[in-house]
Amino acid sequence: MTDELWRWSASDLARAIARGAISSEDATRSVLGRIESVNPRVNAVVDMMADEALQAAREADTARRSGAPCGPLHGVPTTVKVNVDTKGRATTNGVVAFRDLVATEDSPVVANLRNAGAVIVGRTNTPAFSHRWFTDNELHGPTRNPWGKGLTPGGSSGGAAAALAAGMGAIAHGNDYGGSIRYPAYACGVAGLRPTPGRVPAFNPSATAERPITAQLMSVQGPLARSIADLRLAFAAMARGDARDPNWVPAPLAGPAPTRPLRAAIAPAPFDDVVPEVRAAVEQAGRALEAAGYAVEQVAPPRLGEAAELWHRMVVNDERRGFVATVQALGDAAARRNVEGHLHYVPEVDAGGLLDAFGQRLALMRAWSLFFADYAVAIVPVSHVLPFPDGLDLQDQPVVDRMMAAQHCLLATPVLGYPSASVPTGLADGTPVGVQIISARFREDLCLDAAEIVEAHASHLTPIEPRD
Repeated sequence: MTDELWRWSASDLARAIARGAISSEDATRSVLGRIESVNPRVNAVVDMMADEALQAAREADTARRSGAPCGPLHGVPTTVKVNVDTKGRATTNGVVAFRDLVATEDSPVVANLRNAGAVIVGRTNTPAFSHRWFTDNELHGPTRNPWGKGLTPGGSSGGAAAALAAGMGAIAHGNDYGGSIRYPAYACGVAGLRPTPGRVPAFNPSATAERPITAQLMSVQGPLARSIADLRLAFAAMARGDARDPNWVPAPLAGPAPTRPLRAAIAPAPFDDVVPEVRAAVEQAGRALEAAGYAVEQVAPPRLGEAAELWHRMVVNDERRGFVATVQALGDAAARRNVEGHLHYVPEVDAGGLLDAFGQRLALMRAWSLFFADYAVAIVPVSHVLPFPDGLDLQDQPVVDRMMAAQHCLLATPVLGYPSASVPTGLADGTPVGVQIISARFREDLCLDAAEIVEAHASHLTPIEPRD
C-alpha cells in the first residue's frame, strides 16, 4: 500500500497521517519514488529537495506521535514553483542569470504551506520570467505534458500542473497573472484556483524592487490539485495573513449564504472561435449545476472581450517600462520571441492612456459587480480551443494573434480582480478539456461549491502514466 501513496489525495493523506494510519515518511518516500520514476520523461520537478523532504516528514511524524496539533496539510507531499522564494534554494524563475539567486527566507506562500504542515518535495518548472503559456527555458529545459509531448503543459505553472497530473505530489503551488494557474490546469487535466487579489499574501524577499502596479493588482498565488476538495484544503492553508504583504485582506473564507435557488450563468460560446468540444464542456457543466438545483441561464458576463483587451493594454504597456528590456537582455530566445509577439499584438499607449485604462477598469468592475448581484457563478471557457500544440507562441505573428484571441476568457478575470477556478470535465479526442468558474470578489467558496458539483459529474482524469 505504501508504494501507491503517491496516488492518494491530499485530503486522504492528511487524515491518515493525523490518525497514525500511515506515516508522512512513507507518503514522502512514495512520492519521491514516483518522481524518480516519471520525472525524466516529464521534467516537471527541476529542483529536487529529497533530503530536506525526508527530514521534514520525519519531524512531522515525531510531532504527531508527541501529541502536537496537526495542521491541515500535516505531512502531505507538496511542490512549489521556482519563481517564489524558498529558503536555501535559488529563485531562478527559469532564467540562467538567476541560477545563483539563493533565497535567505521563505516567501509568504511557502511559509504558509510549511506552517500548515506541508512537506515540500521539490520545486517545479516555469518558462523564463514566468511569461508564457508554455513551459520551457534554457536553464531547466522543457516540461512535457503527461497527456502527450505534442501538447503544451500550459504556463507559467506548467511544471506544477504536469507534476500533479503524473502523481508527483498531492498539492502544487502556482501563481496567476494572466492565466498561469488556470491554463496549465486545463491543459493537464487537473484543477486550479485563481484567488481574489489580496487573498493569499505575496512577496519575494529576494526581489530588488517592488512589483509593477499591474502585477500588484492582478498577480496572485494559488493552488493546483487533482480534486476540488484538495484545492479547498490548500487554498485555506495558503490564505493565512503575512505582514510582509500590506495588500493582504483578512476576508472570511466563506461569505454569507446567498439567496436560493442559486443562479448560474453559462456562456458556452461567448466568442466566435470557441470550438465545439469546449462549448460542450460548458454545457455539460451547466447541466450538472441544474441537476443540483441551480437555476441555470445561458447568458455571458458583461463585456468579456473588452475586459480581455484591457488586460493586454494595461499589462503589456506596464511591461514596456522595464520588463521588456530585462527579457531582451537576460531572457532566452523563446522568452524574447514571446515578448515580441505581445508587443506586436498590443498598441503602445502613453501614461495618460494607461491612466484612462484604470477608469475603464472601474466601469467594467461595476458592470461585473452588478452581474454577480444576480448570479452566484458564471461558467465560461478557460481557453476557446483545446490545449495548444507545444511552442505555438513561437510561430509567425498571425498564428500568435489567433492564439492570443483564443485566451480572451482567460484574461478577462485578472484585470477585474475576480476569483476563478479551472475544472476538468473530461477528454476530447484524448486531450483534457474543462471549464472556468468565476464568482464575485472574495467568494471563492461559491466558486469551489460549484466546481465540486461539476467535478462530481465528470470523469476523474489523473494521476496518469506519462504518454510518449
